[in-house]
Formats: sequence, structure tokens, C-alpha cells
Amino acid sequence: MKKTTLVAIVIMFAATINAQVIDEFRGLGRTGVFPEKKLLEQWPAEGPEMLWSVEKLPQGHSSMTIAYNTIYLTGTIDTLDYVVALDMNGNLKWQKPYGRAWNKSFPRSRCTPTIENKRLYISSGIGDLACVDAMNGDMIWQLKASDKFAGSYGPWGIAESLIVKGEKLFFTPGGNETTMVALNKNTGETIWKSESLKDNPSYTSPLWIEDGDKKQIVNVSQNYIFGVNPDDGTIVWKFSYGEYAGPPYHSNINANTPLFYKNALFVTNGYNHTNLMLELDNAWKNVILKWKTDDLDTHHGGVVKVGGYIYGSNWINNGMGNWVCLDWETGELKYETKWFNKGPIITADGMLYCYDEKFGNIGIAKATPDEFKVISSMKITLGEKGPFWSHPVIKDGILYVRHLDAVMAFDIAGE
Repeated sequence: MKKTTLVAIVIMFAATINAQVIDEFRGLGRTGVFPEKKLLEQWPAEGPEMLWSVEKLPQGHSSMTIAYNTIYLTGTIDTLDYVVALDMNGNLKWQKPYGRAWNKSFPRSRCTPTIENKRLYISSGIGDLACVDAMNGDMIWQLKASDKFAGSYGPWGIAESLIVKGEKLFFTPGGNETTMVALNKNTGETIWKSESLKDNPSYTSPLWIEDGDKKQIVNVSQNYIFGVNPDDGTIVWKFSYGEYAGPPYHSNINANTPLFYKNALFVTNGYNHTNLMLELDNAWKNVILKWKTDDLDTHHGGVVKVGGYIYGSNWINNGMGNWVCLDWETGELKYETKWFNKGPIITADGMLYCYDEKFGNIGIAKATPDEFKVISSMKITLGEKGPFWSHPVIKDGILYVRHLDAVMAFDIAGE
């Protein structure tokens, strides 16, 4: 092979790798499934080795994304939300304000930064959007999006982690003017506005689904599940979710990204809200109800699909929930097991990682429908007093855990 040809191939390969740098809330695809392999199947009695920890960061409930040897998260100081960058040893590289924080009921940041090619895309608790340089935090553009689009709020502000695809950035302000908007990711200029469903946004981060030439953005508002054509903003279908809200509160407090697999969407939320499996038709123009159950009304810790089963925790009350497994095809309950409390869940290498939101216990269990049996656990003791709501992250054999103002890194790599 000629030297010039080899150089050209290397340059093309490097450019391709660079163009694919992306990370987002609950991992690529927002499934909570991390691609790590050869992880510890059992931890030492005292828990896995803590590699480092950092405290006194801006407080937040956001999760973390990782790229360019940097860990990104958000936090709140006074009236502003900040984006924070740590190096891979937990040292602060920089932190920059980017938008107005939500300072009413349950303050502190919720948005997890979306990374694409050396840029971060973030929303604040009051609906301000920003694009910042991932290398140094410099502001590229900023927009008071909820103000511009006459957006509305639920009782806890905005908690959306943004989606970027192609040249578009998508955001769900809700309200009477529009439901979802697409902006130019490079400038923040409006590309399209969808029609309005005349509904508040939820606390859900949307989901991109794709199959061949079919693609949609699926999100949940206060009262609807809906699919949007990302090319022009047409709301292709909507499903009345509010009518399935259960007693005694009949609350539509929706905070979980749906799961998608082979034309089917699983949607779950807390407060005795019925869980639904919706099936898209072949053209993705309509949905029908495939099955429903009340067994897995997840508060806001997410759910995961492993094999043919769905795993997560349910809502008994705001202070209690059990761990549950459902059959993906039928909704059949495989188990419901008490273990400390409900909370966030992720999975990797056939194991469930469960984070008890009340006491800070993290346990691992095999992802099997036969039983929920915690093999090993540890307790998170760092961080300010408050709930353990941040979704953990696994990358390169390391488990990253956040609790309000603290971040910890644990070595979970196997032999």
C-alpha cells in the first residue's frame, strides 16, 4: 500500500471517530444499558475500591456524561444553574453559569449535559438553553427558550436533558404556543415549532427512535404520550396518558424516559399511574395499547430492558417502593421484592445496579426474572443531606455515583 494512501485512510478513520463522540443521559440511546463487560460479579464486603471522591460541588440531581477525559454534570448556586467539568481524577477543571435555576419546590439542577463533538447542550430549571464549549465552558450561544416560546411549567420546573440529531437540537417547552421546538444546534435559531397540545411539559427527557428510514422523537407531556416527526415538527400521533393516572391522587407527574424495542414503547410513571405498552403500526403513524399493568409505576429512577424483561422499582408512596420485573411481551409480573427503597437503576454485563434513593445503598443483582437477590452492596456516605436521585454511570470499568454536591468513582472492573 502506498504511504499516501495509508495516511489518507488514517486521517479518514480519525475524522470518523471524532464525528461520533456523543454521550447523553442514561448512556447512548437513553436506555440505562451500559456496554461495559468483564465487571465484578461480587464486591468485597466493604464495597468496591473508591478511586477518588470530590465534595462541595454545585448541588444537583443531574447524572453525568463523559468524553474527552472529562466528566460533565450540572449544579445550582443561588439563582443560577452551572455546568461543571471534572478531570478523570475528580479535580475541578472549570464550572460556568449557563441559565436561571428553578428555586421553588425541590430546587437544584436536573439536566444532564448532552455531549456532541466538543460541545455541550444543556437546559436550566427555568427553561434556558445553552451550548457551551466542552473544552473550556465558553458560551457558544444561549437562549431563554421557555420565555421565547411561551412555555409552561409543572410544580418542579424543567428537568429535560436535550436531544441533538443532525443539525437540530430539540426541546419541549409545552404551553399554548407549541409543544416541541427544533433549533439550529450551532446558533440556537428556530427551525420549526410543533403544534401545541395545550399541555404542560413533564419532567421526562425525550427519546429518539429510528428504524431504517423511519425516525421520531417520543416524549411525554403532563397528559399525553406523543411522537414527533423530527424533519418538520408534525405531531404524528398522540395517546391520552392522563386518563390512566391512578387513585388516590390521579397525578400525571411523569419523569421517566420510555423504553423502545421493535415498534413497542413501554411508558411508566409513579403515583399509581398505570404502566402501558404501546405498539406502533408499521408506518409509525398510530399506536395501540398492547397491555397495561399497575405493578411497575416507577417514580423517577428509570427502568431498563435486559433480554425479554423490564426491571425497575415501583411507587408505594413517596418514601417507599419495591423492585420489580415484568415480561416485556405480556406485562406479566415476574417478581416484586422489597430492598431498602425505590430509586435509580442501570445495567451492564448482565447485572442490575440499584441505587436506593432514601438511604444511599447501591446493590448489584443478576438481571434474571427468577428473583431479585442482591449479591453485594455498599452505602454512599458522602454528600449533603438529601435524596439520592442521580442516576449512576459506568465507563471503562468505573462506577460513577453522585449525591447532591459529591461525586465518587469506584473500581468495578473484573480480572
